[in-house]
Order: sequence, then structure tokens, then C-alpha cells
Amino acid sequence: MKVIVLASQKGGVGKTTLTGNLAVAADLAGDGPAVLIDTDPQGSLSAWWNAREADSPALAPATLSGLKDKLKALEAASFAYAVVDTPPAITDAIRAVVALADLVLIPVKPSPHDLRAVGRTVEIAREGGKEFCFVLTQAKGNALLTVQAMAALSEHGVVSPAVMHDRVDYASSMTDGRTVQESDPKGRSAAEMVALWKFVKARLHESTHARKAAA
Repeated sequence: MKVIVLASQKGGVGKTTLTGNLAVAADLAGDGPAVLIDTDPQGSLSAWWNAREADSPALAPATLSGLKDKLKALEAASFAYAVVDTPPAITDAIRAVVALADLVLIPVKPSPHDLRAVGRTVEIAREGGKEFCFVLTQAKGNALLTVQAMAALSEHGVVSPAVMHDRVDYASSMTDGRTVQESDPKGRSAAEMVALWKFVKARLHESTHARKAAA
């Protein structure tokens, strides 16, 4: 089982939205089953899941102290991917979850303030020796700042070519327990999530091959 951790010390970057959308994207692509884990005390991901009508992806309750054992149990239950939401601003909590990740996905809004705030999350991933990459969220269409943000982030790590644009359907679909692929399967946001999942899946397999080669 591969563990994908969504991490950012900056709040409001769309971690929970991406967590739910990624897990559903994995299932819809036939790569599941995926399971969601909510480690944020606010419980936004759990609230979204409780509003869902669909049976998948599953949601597994877990505490930080019991997360390692929970992941082992989920792997034994034949889940293919665990997608983990994390709290913002709590460094020790983020570090504990990142330590269990196969890939750390760092959502970043293309703004100067958000770009300045991303450094600590990168440090946590690097300190743990974890593979990480960035994904731009809430981007404005055809905005120069988006291009500049991608260029700035690429100096520090891999940036997803799939950009999550600032559209109402990301928020509106989450209000009733769905994702953009479920609310508008042929929409532009749905296409972004399909592309992002393909990117994330490829990064996971590349890192696995790299570790095997190193071994």
C-alpha cells in the first residue's frame, strides 16, 4: 500500500479538498481501493465523507499515536492507497505523519505569502528523507503569477503540471460529499483531477523504482 500525505503548514490551500478528490480519482481510475485518513482535529474530511452517498473511498479513523499500526492493518486489508489529510501549523503532528509517507504532496496557492510559507513543510519532508512534490491550487486562469509560482517552486522540487484552478465546483461539490469528477465528470476541474492522479501515481512508482535501484 502506498501512503500519500497532503501537508502544508499554511491553512486554506485546499488540502482537504485535494485529499478527497485524489482518493476518488484513484478509485475511478481503477487503481483502488483507496482509503482516507483524517488526522486534522477540525475533522473537515470526515464531515465531507459522512455526507457522501457513495461507499468508496473508505474512511479509517486514526490517532497520530496509532497511525503506524492503522496503516499496517489497512495494508493487510488490501487497500492500494491511503490518502492522509493533515492539520495546518502543528509542526510535530505534520512531522509524525510525514514520517509514514511514500509521497508528500504539498498544495500551494500561487501568491507571494503562500510561496514564502512553504519552506518549513519542505524542510520537514527533507528531514524525513521523503519524496515530495508541489501542486498549485486555487490558481487564476492565464495568470502570470501562476507561471511565476511554478518556476519558483521548481527550484526546490518537482511541481505537478496539473494545476488546480480557482473554480466554484471544487467547493460546491465538497458540500454534499462529492468530488468534481462526480459532480461534473466532463468538466475542466474533473480533467485536472484525472491529470493530477496520473502525475501522483507516476511519482509514486518512480520513487519505488529509485529505492529498489539504490538498494
